[in-house]
Amino acid sequence: MTEKTLFEPYALGHLTLANRIVMAPLTRNRAGKGFVPSEFAPEYYGQRASAGLLISEAPPISQQGQGYQDTPGIYSPAQIDGWRAVTDAVHAKGGRIFAQLWHVGRISHVDLQPDGDAPVAPSALRAESKTFVNNSFVDVSEPRALELEELPGIINDFRQAAANAIAAGFDGVEIHGANGYLLDQFAKDGANLRDDAYGGSIVNRARLLLEVASAVASEIGPQRTGIRISPVSPANGITSSDPQAQFDYIVDQLSALDLVYLHVVEGATGGPRDVAPFDYAGLRRRFKNTYIANNGYDLALAKQQLAENKADLFAFGRPFIANPDLVERLKTGAPLAELDPNTLYGGGAAGYIDYPTL
Repeated sequence: MTEKTLFEPYALGHLTLANRIVMAPLTRNRAGKGFVPSEFAPEYYGQRASAGLLISEAPPISQQGQGYQDTPGIYSPAQIDGWRAVTDAVHAKGGRIFAQLWHVGRISHVDLQPDGDAPVAPSALRAESKTFVNNSFVDVSEPRALELEELPGIINDFRQAAANAIAAGFDGVEIHGANGYLLDQFAKDGANLRDDAYGGSIVNRARLLLEVASAVASEIGPQRTGIRISPVSPANGITSSDPQAQFDYIVDQLSALDLVYLHVVEGATGGPRDVAPFDYAGLRRRFKNTYIANNGYDLALAKQQLAENKADLFAFGRPFIANPDLVERLKTGAPLAELDPNTLYGGGAAGYIDYPTL
C-alpha cells in the first residue's frame, strides 16, 4: 500500500480536492454596507485557493445570528452577489470552497441585533465572553431564552442560508456547531437549562443541531453538507458535564445523515489540544465519511496523524492569513511569515491581501 501524503488529491463526496490541506474559517470583520463581503474578499480567497478546500469566514444566517461587527451575511440578494464574486475567484484558480453557516446565539450584543433586541439563547444565561462591536471588544449582552415556537424559524434560516450559498456558487456548506455558538449552546448543559424537547437529556440537547443538519442536507444534499463541532472547547464560556456521551450520540446521528464531513476542533479552540480528556479516535470510528482535524496543527503533527489514519484532512487557520501560499510553503519546508495582529480584525486591504507569496 502506498503511503498517504498531505499533498495528494482527495475525494470529498463528489469533489476532488487538490490536497488534504484545508483553510479553516477565519473571521476578518471587513464587510461593507449591508453586510456584503468586502470588495477585497475575492482577491483574498483567490490568493489562498491552492488549499484543497477553503472554508469561508462564517456568514451569519440572519441579522439575529450576527455576533460581531462587519461580518458578511448570506441572507440578502446583495450578500449572495458579493459571495458569488468570491466563489468565482476561487474556482478560477481551480479551488473549492464551502461556506460556514453561523448563528452566534448568546455571543452577541444589543447594538448588533435587530431593533436593539436581546440576543437569543437556549436559556437566559449570559456568557462569560466578549464580542467585537463598535471597534472594540466588549462583554456580550444578556440573552433571552428562545421560545419553542421560534425554533422552526431558526432551522429554516439555516436551510435558506444553505440554498443561498449554493446560489452564490459555493461547493457546499459547513454548519457551525462549535465554539460556544447557538447550536453548541443547545448541545451543552452549561448553557442549556431547558425542560422541553430541546433540553435535559443528551438526545434533547442534540435535537436542534441535528434538525438543522437534516434540514440543510435535505435542501442541498448531504454530499454538500459538512459540520463543525468542538466537544471540549471552553470557547465563549461554554461548558459540558459529559462531552464524550453527548458527542458520541451526536456523531452517530450525523453519520446516519451521511454528511460529507465532520470538522472537529480537538481541544480548546486556538489553545491547548489536551485541555480535557476526550476520545477523538472514537468519533473518527463513528463517522463513516471524511474527518477533518483542527487545532494546533503543524506539518509534523498533520503528517503523523495522517500516517496513523486519525484524520483525512487537516485544517490550518491563522497560518493562512500571512501565508496565502501556505500549501507550497508546507510542501517545500519554506519558513512561514508571521501575521500582523493589528490588521487581524477590521480594516481594508492592509493585512488582508498584501501578504507576499514565495
